[in-house]
Order: sequence, then C-alpha cells, then structure tokens
Amino acid sequence: MQHRLRTYLLAGCLAIVLSAGAQELSSNARIALLTCAPGEELYARYGHTAVRVLDEENDIDIVFNYGIFDFETEHFYWKFMRGETWYELGAAPYRWFMHEYGLTQRPVYEQWLNFTPEQCQALWEALLENYRPENRKYLYNFVFDNCATRPYYMITRIFCGNNAEGEWSEYKGAEGKTYRTFIQHYTPKGSWADFGINLLFGPKADQTMHGEERLFLPEELMFYMSQARTADAVMVQSEQIAPFEIQAVPWYKTWYFGIALYALLIAGISYYDRRRGRWSRGVEVAVGIPYVLLLLLVAFLTFFSCHPLVGFGWRLLIIPLIHLCARLIYIIR
Repeated sequence: MQHRLRTYLLAGCLAIVLSAGAQELSSNARIALLTCAPGEELYARYGHTAVRVLDEENDIDIVFNYGIFDFETEHFYWKFMRGETWYELGAAPYRWFMHEYGLTQRPVYEQWLNFTPEQCQALWEALLENYRPENRKYLYNFVFDNCATRPYYMITRIFCGNNAEGEWSEYKGAEGKTYRTFIQHYTPKGSWADFGINLLFGPKADQTMHGEERLFLPEELMFYMSQARTADAVMVQSEQIAPFEIQAVPWYKTWYFGIALYALLIAGISYYDRRRGRWSRGVEVAVGIPYVLLLLLVAFLTFFSCHPLVGFGWRLLIIPLIHLCARLIYIIR
C-alpha cells in the first residue's frame, strides 16, 4: 500500500497544488477513489489507495495519496521496526501518477463518487488542509491508519454528514474472517513472505474481523465503496473495477520446498553423525543462533513496538520441531 515517490514532494508539484488550491471548484468538478493493483515489492503487495480531484473548467486534475515515505529518513529502519514510521500526504498531477503506475504495469481502478458540488468542495478543502506542511505527516499503522483508512473516513464523513452511524448497507466481506486470512490473501501462497508473516504474527492476527475493520486493505475498500449506500443515495456513481490478480509462486520457490530441503539436510547430517558416532555441534550453533535471534526479534516487536499483530504463535515452533525430529535419528538407536 505504501508509495515512496519522492517526486510528489518536489517544489514544482507543491506550486501546482497550492496554485490550484487558490481556486474554488466549479459545479462540474468530480472526485474519484483510485485503487492501485499490487506491485512486486513487499510494501506494495497490498495495493494502494488515492483520491483524484478533477475539475476541467479550472484545469485541475490532481491525485492525493497518503502513502509517501522516505527511506532516507534518519534511522529509518530502526523506526520502521518499532512501528514509528511517519508517512506523508502526497499530491501530484494525475498524468504523473498514472505514468508511474504505467511503468510498472499496475492497473489503476477508478470509482467516481456520487458527490454534490458542495461535497466535492468540502473534500477538496479538507485535502488541501491536510496537504499543508504542518499537517502532512502522520504516524503510519498498517492496520489502523494507512493510505486506505484515511480517505475512507474523510469521504464517509463528508458524504454522510451527521448520519454516518447505522445507515450503511452491510457488505459482509469480512464476517467470520481474521486479519491473518485477509493479509495472507495478498501474499502469494507458499511464498517466503507468507512464511515470514506467519512467523511474526501472533494470536491477535487470528481475531475475527467485523464491519469496517477490513478496510485497511485497498481492494476491500474498493469493493465496499462499490456497494455502500445510505438510505438516500449510493456512494459510487460509476466505476471501472476488477479483483486484484495475485501471482502464484513456482513450487521450487515456495517455503514448503525450502523447509523440506532443510529437513532433509538436517536428517542427512544426523544420519551421517550416527554412522560416525559423533555429534556435529556446528549444526546446532548454525541453527540455534539465527533462531534465538528470531525469537528476540519477535519479543522486541511484541513488547517494544507499535506493530499491532506481531506476537508469539505456534508457527515459531516449526523450525525447532523439524530440527528436533531430524536429530532423533542420531539419538534413537
């Protein structure tokens, strides 16, 4: 979902947005929710959400997105580990935005909102207010505060006014499913990313989700908005959308295959140790040290970071259990 195009923050782009912001939108202005398909990088696996403001009469066609971050931030990786990464609201001409996604061949789906001119003006002013340098940054949270949740709450607040509670049609896409289930859907099954996520996620990731809780995922937000309505109006006037395509992982690149090779290797060493009558302590060190470091990492993320779903789970036992079973070959005579 994150997007790191620092070009969006160039002075030229800032001048474009500020000059457009000095104008009031015409009565023909329109606003669309943009949903971008997943990319190959891990941070882009879940897609991305943005808001397009189009006013042809005033020559305005700008995309706002809450997914800007900077790898060059001081102590970036330490802050990322602690869940203290600050993201920014970025803005760019629509053609720039589409050009970037065109380079990576990632489809961008568009949903035109059923907004009145007054509602378009209200959202435009809210976005410009958020784009001010003093308001632009926010503390990113993958589940509770990200590029999808921010536009969602802003759009629904303006669309529903004081009647936001209890008037939405219920989209049942999340009922009975867990955070882990939803997140795994966007991580190719069997990939090493899938394995890593399951190792790091604890019991909190297996909590059942309801209602709006799934809308931190751009595709879920897109489908939800497609069906959302109040008692008086539908949210989306027109749209061009499609389900995300999740690429399959070849069998030889899956973690299943990698773990099987690991188990065979340890079993082979254990059998060799049994034949020669001597324990290879180097194997214990080579396996034990990385695993202890992994446990320390999980402990750190669980108790000293802001990441909401990390914790100790049974999947952390996979590696030591495989290792133990293989080494029984040496012990059992």
